[in-house]
Amino acid sequence: MPTLDWIGKDKVINHHLDVPYRVLERQYSYDENGQHTEDNGSENMIIHGDNLSALKSLLPQYEGRIKCIYIDPPYNTAKSSEKNKAWVYSDNVDDPRIRNWLNTVVGDEGEDLSRHDKWLCMMYPRLRLLYKLLADDGIIFISIDDNEGHNLRFICDEIFGKRSFIAQLVWRSDGNFDNQAKIKNCHEYILCYVKKPDMLGLPNGVDPSASENSKVFKSEIRNTVVKNGPKNPMSRILLPKGFPCAVDSLIIEERRDAFPYYHQKAVISNGVLQNEVEIESGWSSKNILLDFIRSGFKPVKDTKGQSTIFEITKTGAIEMVKPRTTISHVLSVLSNLGSTQNMSSELALMGIKFDFPKPVDLIQYLLGFYCEDKSIILDSFAGSGTTGHAVLNMNRDGKKRKFILIEMMDYAETLTAERVKQVIKGYGEGKSKVEGTGGNFSYYELGDTLMNGNELNESVGVEKIREYVYFTETKSRLAPFKDDEPYYLGTYIATAYYFYYDRNNVTTLSRAFLHTIKTRADSYVIYADLCTLSDTELEKYHITFKKIPRDITKL
Repeated sequence: MPTLDWIGKDKVINHHLDVPYRVLERQYSYDENGQHTEDNGSENMIIHGDNLSALKSLLPQYEGRIKCIYIDPPYNTAKSSEKNKAWVYSDNVDDPRIRNWLNTVVGDEGEDLSRHDKWLCMMYPRLRLLYKLLADDGIIFISIDDNEGHNLRFICDEIFGKRSFIAQLVWRSDGNFDNQAKIKNCHEYILCYVKKPDMLGLPNGVDPSASENSKVFKSEIRNTVVKNGPKNPMSRILLPKGFPCAVDSLIIEERRDAFPYYHQKAVISNGVLQNEVEIESGWSSKNILLDFIRSGFKPVKDTKGQSTIFEITKTGAIEMVKPRTTISHVLSVLSNLGSTQNMSSELALMGIKFDFPKPVDLIQYLLGFYCEDKSIILDSFAGSGTTGHAVLNMNRDGKKRKFILIEMMDYAETLTAERVKQVIKGYGEGKSKVEGTGGNFSYYELGDTLMNGNELNESVGVEKIREYVYFTETKSRLAPFKDDEPYYLGTYIATAYYFYYDRNNVTTLSRAFLHTIKTRADSYVIYADLCTLSDTELEKYHITFKKIPRDITKL
């Protein structure tokens, strides 16, 4: 498979492994009663900080759990003036924090990077972490335009796998048609990739342009299997007596002037064929049709696992019939899903100014494909918070979808979080008033790293350390706390893990400690400061001792 190379790639291809885990420090919580310092237990999060660090810090709790990711990263459009760089949302990857990060990671070569190199260096490690967070049955949507769309496709093929590519949607953005470009640009792209292609079925979505009378709203799907061409050579099929028909009574005369040919007269009454008939045509799904005949006309599964029957129609054609379990009619060109201009006007009702916000209707449409009750949705380039707005709107149906928003810029609280607050409580006045959705969230800042060099940063608290240690061992979440085994972390693949830690005292893995262990497992991994058990005892009890990486000279 072709891959893309650029200046600095060798420095960032595994950089996500070197990013330190940081603590997420809750600043406040918000719900319909307003803002308060008490933790309301909300699983909705707004995180202020560099999204690379924030994504790494989410791994212990969320690796492999995110159902849907939507991101709207910088498009890397060339700016011709410093005035344009003052936008609240910089599309040119020119924020000083990004520049400093690039120079630190890439080193001296950073001075030689083109803007495309910089953009790729910025995106690659973030996509690597997003891949880790995405669930096996998850999907990611990435908004982009022509400036980096081709490069994005290359690195997504590399990270997610070429087979995981689903579509490159074209969103008719209804842009500024008065611009002076030779061709007026009125579209953007949305790249869609999945983690494991075989785990996702049809999306729940209908093109907004579909009329109320569209066949997509019918309770069943009907498609003819009569298909002639080089790939579908003519062949004969014997329809036995009892083959179903879509009408109660019908006579089809022997014919050679329409497909399928009928080599005998077909007599139908009570909705079934009354005599054996040989028909001839080119066929699609021929093997499935033959399976249906062999089953005695009981439903069979098609190649996608859908229940399928076949019927003779009033014209004599043979149709494949499937009950419509999911209304799915998603086109590759998206239109009638709002515009940035209309979204800006709605934000103005909240007293918020933000350039080129994605319309909430667009994001709701995308999230609606696969996000059901309790799905977790992540947006690591949150901007004005449209993804959070969309999730809260969707939850009006009584379901409990959850959002995680990450925003690097300083407006994360004054703009992103403020918008979500207003969506929860309602905004606007008079005829323009929008009722609140209800809901809640907690606001976080990035805190200290969990490691100081090769030692644990004990100031972050024992619970964060326990979570970090267990995740680094198993890539799993902590088991519920056990009062009778306070040092137990969890059991993974028949191995029980213990973190025998006391911030103020040296701990020792001894025979006395072994008597406190109640969880039965094939083997044990036990962290402590010291160990007095002999190698023979460790082997006898299938114990692996690991020294806690801390400065015990301070104790």
